[in-house]
Amino acid sequence: MSSDFAQALRGAYRAGAEPAQPLMQGFPPSPEQRVTWHNFMTPPHNRWAFHNLGRIRPNITVERGAGQPAPLPVAATAVADFSFESAAGHDVSLGEHLTATHTDGWLVMKNGEVVQELYANGHQHHKRHIMFSVTKSLIGMKAEELVQSGQLNDQAPASHYVEELRGSAFGDASVRQLMDMAVGIEYDEVYDDPNSGSSQFGYACGLIAPPPGITACQSLYEYLPATRKRGEHGGFFHYVTATTEALGWVMERASGRSCAEMLGDIWQGLGCERDAFFVADPWGRNVTGCGFNATLRDMARYGSLLLNNGNCQGQQLVSPDAIAAVLAGGDPAIYAANESFAQWSPGATYKSQWYVYPDQALLAVGIHGQYLYVDFRHQVVIVKQSCMPVAESILDIDTIRLIRAMAHAL
Repeated sequence: MSSDFAQALRGAYRAGAEPAQPLMQGFPPSPEQRVTWHNFMTPPHNRWAFHNLGRIRPNITVERGAGQPAPLPVAATAVADFSFESAAGHDVSLGEHLTATHTDGWLVMKNGEVVQELYANGHQHHKRHIMFSVTKSLIGMKAEELVQSGQLNDQAPASHYVEELRGSAFGDASVRQLMDMAVGIEYDEVYDDPNSGSSQFGYACGLIAPPPGITACQSLYEYLPATRKRGEHGGFFHYVTATTEALGWVMERASGRSCAEMLGDIWQGLGCERDAFFVADPWGRNVTGCGFNATLRDMARYGSLLLNNGNCQGQQLVSPDAIAAVLAGGDPAIYAANESFAQWSPGATYKSQWYVYPDQALLAVGIHGQYLYVDFRHQVVIVKQSCMPVAESILDIDTIRLIRAMAHAL
């Protein structure tokens, strides 16, 4: 790491978190406390919104079913604290990092038992929290399952399943290229530019309101066919949220079921404590690239399910062949060629919407500090839900270092 980077990283810890401000209190709340569609993605409003999104945006329920919640055993010995070496070369405590990264919920499981569970910023165990791009990984695992079962041909072009994508950036891309983020598309993932591809995507899926003077598509069903190709597909890693939306559409056409229904099969068998939900776009479509919301504990249950080869109490909820296929990972050279991602998570590859480590670990990541880490070798699951004030932060590199170090230490 350069000295400038190390200095900036140290400075991010010194900056700390801003004092909490009261939000959404009163009937109605005062204007300065009010969280709305127009401000919920920005601080300080996101601190309340990210675990109350069902009160702000239309959504689609992922039902947990009528059964009793499955127990989440607590270990006899808990982890009191932990420290790790920052990318800047200094020791950072767990508490220091969780505070600096605006962590709402943090849960660690070892051998199927909870060794640490923490909440902050008004988050609670029964509240659903938006997972942003962790959603992609849930969708990717289901896509891999459809491929393994023969319901989805990963070598077929996307337009084979969704005629509306013909002529778009996705039309002649293979399903596998969608799954592995290898689509040549005219798109930039710049969250603070109102004209960027990611912002236009945000308007179409209903997550953010378009500013005055910006023309936006009314739905993802309009947005995705309007995307344009740039270069050729394959042989590279180009992270684009819209690609997962195209994949979700393909999966739904191939299976005849919505992604919310498909994930409902898992949630109902997993013994979850609460229904999960997807943010719905303006036409009622589940937002499969970044719209999934669930409790901290239920996300941990999903991670434990993967560790158990997809089996929960004798019921096969995820195909073990799909899990094995994802764990096999992708081409290390392709991931390493993307400099920003390779620096953030060195040694990983990318497969079916998951970051895959060669030591048998899977990582799912969302903006503003959402993480799901599943370590098969050490039998560890870690979930982090956060309300960071920016989509991407210099501290993200240390979050990965923390998660990996804790899993290895346990």
